[in-house]
Amino acid sequence: MTTETLEQRVDEARSGDDGLEELVSETRQFVTFITGGEVFAVDMAPVQEIIRLPEVVRVPLAPATLDGLANLRGKVLPIISLRRMFGFPEQEPDDATRAVVVDVGQPLGFVVDRVASVVGVEPSQIEDVGAIRSTVDTDLLSGLIKGVGGHAMIMVLDFEKLIAREFSQIAGLAKGAGMAGALSASTADDEEEEAASDELQLVSFNVAEQEYAIAIEDVQEIVQVPDTIIHVPHSESHVIGVMTLRSRLLPLVSLRRMFGLPDQPLDEKSRIVVLALGSASVGVAVDGVSEVLRVAKTFVDAMPALLAKEGGMADISEICRLDDGKRLVSIITVRNLFDHSAIKEALSTVNDIKREADQDTAELDEDLDDDEQVVVFRLNKEEFGVPIHSVQEIVRVPEELIHVPRAPVFVEGVINLRGSVLPVIDLRLRLGLPRVARSDNQRIMVFLIADVRTGFIVDQVAEVLKIPKAVIEPSPKLSSGQGRLLSRMANMEKQKRMVQLLEPAYLVEGEELTTLAAVGG
Repeated sequence: MTTETLEQRVDEARSGDDGLEELVSETRQFVTFITGGEVFAVDMAPVQEIIRLPEVVRVPLAPATLDGLANLRGKVLPIISLRRMFGFPEQEPDDATRAVVVDVGQPLGFVVDRVASVVGVEPSQIEDVGAIRSTVDTDLLSGLIKGVGGHAMIMVLDFEKLIAREFSQIAGLAKGAGMAGALSASTADDEEEEAASDELQLVSFNVAEQEYAIAIEDVQEIVQVPDTIIHVPHSESHVIGVMTLRSRLLPLVSLRRMFGLPDQPLDEKSRIVVLALGSASVGVAVDGVSEVLRVAKTFVDAMPALLAKEGGMADISEICRLDDGKRLVSIITVRNLFDHSAIKEALSTVNDIKREADQDTAELDEDLDDDEQVVVFRLNKEEFGVPIHSVQEIVRVPEELIHVPRAPVFVEGVINLRGSVLPVIDLRLRLGLPRVARSDNQRIMVFLIADVRTGFIVDQVAEVLKIPKAVIEPSPKLSSGQGRLLSRMANMEKQKRMVQLLEPAYLVEGEELTTLAAVGG
C-alpha cells in the first residue's frame, strides 16, 4: 500500500466513508508507522491528517525534541521528532518521512520514518505492556498489539504521557485548558516610551557612501526592494515607480537621483524607507540601512544657511556630530522632503492610478491600529521581531568588548555608550543557540529592561516592519522560558514567512537583573 493511498484511507476512516460503521462497534482503528526500526501505533481518533515533512522555523529555548514550527494552512504547527524523543539515532528525512498530525488540545506533528497502514484491532488483541517492561521503556506506551498487519508486535503510544513528559505546557492544554486562554499574548509596559526631551531618535542609512538620518517617528517601516515595481511612463527621473505594500499602492523615489548623486541599480542590500506625512506615504530607496541612533541635541547643529538654500541640501536641516566629530550624519526633514517636486509627482502618480482603477481609498488608507510595528532581526536563518517602541537604539559591535571582572557569565562585556556603561549580552547564548564569530553584519540592540539599559548582540538587523494584527497568534507554549519570552508568532502565510515575536522584558529577570544593574552602574 503506498503512502498516498494510506493517507487517503486515513481521511476516509475519519469521515466514515469506507464502511467502518458496519464493523463491530468494539473494533478500534489505529494508524501504524515505523520509527527507528520499531513499529508503533496510535489511535485513529486524535489523528487529524498525515502530511509530508514541512519546512520549519527553529524555536529557541524549546525542548530538544522539537524540530520547529511549521505553517499548516495558516495555522502554526509544532513539529516533534519521535526519533529524538525515544533516543533513536538521528536520520535525514527522505521521501517516505511523514508527520502524523495529532490533536492533543492543539495540533502537533510527530515525525515518523514511514507510515505503514491503518488497521482495525479487537480489544482482545491489545495486551498489557508488562511483558516487555524489563527490556523496553514502556512509560510512553498504553499497550501492545500482536499479530496484526503483518507485524509480530506493535507498540501503542500513549500521547498524553508522551506530551506530559516532554511538553508540560502542552500537556495542560490537553487536559482542557483552551489554547487562546492559556497563551494570552503579553506585551511590555510602556516604560520604554520615556524618551529624554534633549535627545533625538533617528534611523540612519547610507546613500552613495554618505550617511543620512530621519527622525524615527516619521518612518513607518523599512522593507526590502520588492520583486515587482510598476514603472510609470513620462514621470520624472527621480520616480522609480509604484509598488504594492499590503494592498495599498506606494510610490517609490530614488534618494540618489533626488540629491543629484550617481545612479546605481537597486540590489539585495538596498532598502525602501517608508515615510509618512499626514495621510500620505512614500517609499524612498536607499543603499542600505545602518542603525537606530539616540543622539543628544548638543551634538546636533543646524545646516549652514549658505548650503541649505537649494538642491538636495534644502531637504537637510541639521548635521549630527558623532565619534568626536569624525562621523557626520545629515538629518533629513521629512516635511521638506515632501515639498520636493519628485515626491509630489510620485504621490500624484499614485492618486491617478487609484482614480483610474476606481479603488476604495478608505481600504487603501490602512488603520494603524490594525498593525504592529516591529524591528526584525536575524539569528542564523530565523527571523525575530521586537516592538519598535522597545528598541532604545541599535549600534555597531565594537572590535573589542571591555570585560568586567566578576561579571555574570552571561555578560559578554561592556561598552562605553556616550559616557554610560552598557552591559552587552550575546542573544544567541541567551537563547541557547551556538556562538558564532563576530562579523560586520552584527549589531547591538539596546533595550530598557526594568530601568536597566542592556545591549544584545544579534546576527543582523533586517528591517522595520508593520505586521497586521490579524496574522499574529499565540505561539505554542513549549517551555516556561520560551512561553513568556516568545509568546507570539507572526504567521504571514502569503509571504511564506514566520517571525517569532520576542518580549524584551523577559530577557533578563530576578537575581540576574539585579547583578546586571550593578554591572551597568
